[in-house]
Amino acid sequence: MSLKLKKLKSFHGRKGPLLLVIMDGIGIGRSDETNAVYMAETPTMDRLFESELYTQLQAHGTAVGLPTDKDMGNSEVGHNALGAGRVFDQGARLVNKAFETGSIFQTELWGRVVDRAGKGGTVHFLGLLSDGNVHSHIEQLYKLIDRCAELGLRRVRVHALLDGRDVGERSALDYVIPTEKKLREISKVKGLDYAIASGGGRMRVTMDRYEADWDVVKRGWDAHVLGKGRFFRRAEEAIKTFYEENPNMTDQYMDSFVITDDSGHPVGRIVDHDAVIFFNYRGDRAIEISRAFTEKDFSAFDRGGALPDILYVGIMEYDSDLHIPPLFLVQPPDIDRTISEYLCAEGIQMFAVSETQKYGHVTYFWNGNRSGYFDRDRESYVEIPSDKIEFDKAPKMKAFEIRDKSIEMLKQGQYRFGRLNFANGDMVGHTGVFPATVTAVETVDKCVGDLLEVIRQLEGIAVVTSDHGNADEMFTVDSKGRKKIKTSHTLNPVPFAIFDPLYQGEYVMAELESPGLSNISSTLLNLLGYEKVADYNPSLIRLNTT
Repeated sequence: MSLKLKKLKSFHGRKGPLLLVIMDGIGIGRSDETNAVYMAETPTMDRLFESELYTQLQAHGTAVGLPTDKDMGNSEVGHNALGAGRVFDQGARLVNKAFETGSIFQTELWGRVVDRAGKGGTVHFLGLLSDGNVHSHIEQLYKLIDRCAELGLRRVRVHALLDGRDVGERSALDYVIPTEKKLREISKVKGLDYAIASGGGRMRVTMDRYEADWDVVKRGWDAHVLGKGRFFRRAEEAIKTFYEENPNMTDQYMDSFVITDDSGHPVGRIVDHDAVIFFNYRGDRAIEISRAFTEKDFSAFDRGGALPDILYVGIMEYDSDLHIPPLFLVQPPDIDRTISEYLCAEGIQMFAVSETQKYGHVTYFWNGNRSGYFDRDRESYVEIPSDKIEFDKAPKMKAFEIRDKSIEMLKQGQYRFGRLNFANGDMVGHTGVFPATVTAVETVDKCVGDLLEVIRQLEGIAVVTSDHGNADEMFTVDSKGRKKIKTSHTLNPVPFAIFDPLYQGEYVMAELESPGLSNISSTLLNLLGYEKVADYNPSLIRLNTT
């Protein structure tokens, strides 16, 4: 299909640049003390949200390709929808379909897993043990385990990464206890050997992203492969011990642990001739551990010896451009013709800026799960290294650096379109620390206000939105008045505002039945003076032709 864009007859954009600002994790929640966005001082957002060029968008569930409208949105699917202009079936939905049809167990690759087990190897399942449905879902793990049991595969080990982020911050036992019970029952009834072998909190163990801190991956490697970590007899015991030792400990920051037998030896090291299935379907926090398991020439950390002769399998391909991992069970969504491809073909200069924590979102995910540039001559990507610190300790993160770099690039005069992501609302919101999240939101508001002033000076347009909620619901209160900290994303809508200082009624907000993030690409094209792509979802604005 042609990548040629058609120009609008009635509107040709502004003299200055178009800037897209993504306030990650800032949604529209209740107007009360549970909402850090509401409680923060946000004069810039207040002004934008009262504008006539404002609406709210769906950023969860089916609006971003997830199975149901009970499913929280996330930054991956949100940025896919933002850049693609259409809704594609996403990880959870794709994997669920593969289980429903049985196709996941009908592949040659699954046959190779079974073959390894038949020759005495252990089948290891590594991933996030929760039903948060952002990176993984525990029911999918259970289906994999059940299939192994049906086939009589003798030895299965689970390496359980604890969530506390997309689910309750101290909810690990809600998942570990039934999992250990399930594995014990299978072992007893079928005479097999199934158990949890190792684990740890997702922000401390295994699930790093964007090479922010390879030590996180090394701690996982040491526990899962080398059997190095704090020893316990059961995962339940490990979690209870960590809770007792530190009443403020939350699941996502829990240290690694290794389960041992009666003799004090690890029960499930990953060794030669084993198979490993990484059952997370979301890509960003799966890439580094996948590299560690598959790259012969690997230098990010010392793996403690030669790479084991294992069969490593992702439940999905996590980077379709770099083919990480080389082997996977379920095909990812084929996202083609993103807005950046069209703009490059049109010869438009553009930039993308974020700090490490969200850099891949404004590049890789925005570009339809594609690494690298479409056209290096047309695009400039800037990554600002994130701090290696718990984000509630530095809630301003790199927002001011992102602001300053974006202003610098805007003022160069060569870029017609720019996009940036402020990670604060999401990353600090995930900590559950309310005062820090308020500071995070206020920091973003200040930076957005400064950017809008530059856009005014340059006679451009800014679009301000978010990819999903988080900071907008920091805790819940039950009927007895008890407060429960909430660290996960929300189901709330997100804001969408157009800041156009030269606006003279050339367009108005369109009346769409259920507008969502996928409507933004067409809107950006219109604001640049182009018609929407034929099969893109409708624009959020309607052009006045009179």
